[in-house]
Amino acid sequence: MTYRTARRVGGAGRRTRRVRRSSAGMTPARAGAALAMLICAGAVYGVAATEAFGFTTLRVEGESIVPEPAIRERLTLTQGQNLFQITTEPLENRVREIPAVESVDISIELPNTVVANVVERTPILVWQVDDRGFLVDTGGVLFAERPDPPPRVVAALPVVNDERAPSRSLGVTASLSPLDLDAATRLASLTPAQLGSAASGLAVSVTDANGFVLKAKPKGWTAVFGFYVLSIRTPDMIPGQVQVLTRLLAEHGESRVATAFLADERDGTFIPRDSPKPSATPKP
Repeated sequence: MTYRTARRVGGAGRRTRRVRRSSAGMTPARAGAALAMLICAGAVYGVAATEAFGFTTLRVEGESIVPEPAIRERLTLTQGQNLFQITTEPLENRVREIPAVESVDISIELPNTVVANVVERTPILVWQVDDRGFLVDTGGVLFAERPDPPPRVVAALPVVNDERAPSRSLGVTASLSPLDLDAATRLASLTPAQLGSAASGLAVSVTDANGFVLKAKPKGWTAVFGFYVLSIRTPDMIPGQVQVLTRLLAEHGESRVATAFLADERDGTFIPRDSPKPSATPKP
């Protein structure tokens, strides 16, 4: 049998070659970069401290319903304030607190101008309560009072006159019930031509006694559409009621009709002019 002598690997006497690392000291490239950073920092400080970019001008854009002074009051900017020290987000939050404002973007224009670009809520009708007219959006929110004089977009809106006693407490940020909003938008969208009427216009109102009422202007017939209740008597019957009214005016002549009562989408009666007795509308 043959034995091999074990070899010792390594040992205290074995030396390894040292690797010499380069120094991490300042090289020309690093020195140049550091100098550039110092120059930039100094420039930023100088821009932030100089009066050359002081605020002097506020430009408000996009507003037609919200009075411009109301927007300026929310911004609370100080003349001469350095533009680089203005944070726009808090300013935008304050402007968005105005109920008529849907969104706003505030930007800086050098050398001295702040621009507030306002997007307002879109009104679909005017809800009139006594001498106050409220602009209503698609969600039924009364988001502003009608400006005086009204801009073109507001002047063209249909008006619903709310004569109910509880409605006198309505104000900006109040909301209409979904039933009222649905009925009002359906009736306010009607035109005399759709009814075969020669009236110059139609007026919509809602009262404690009769609910929703449609009147032919200037001094024509009155159509009582009544009250609407969820799941029992909903505004979904309005198209049928309109058909009954159209047929009634055509068959009896609108000059003879004083007041029409539209019970539902099938039946209706009317009171002829100079007569207290209601007349029935023939069923289809």
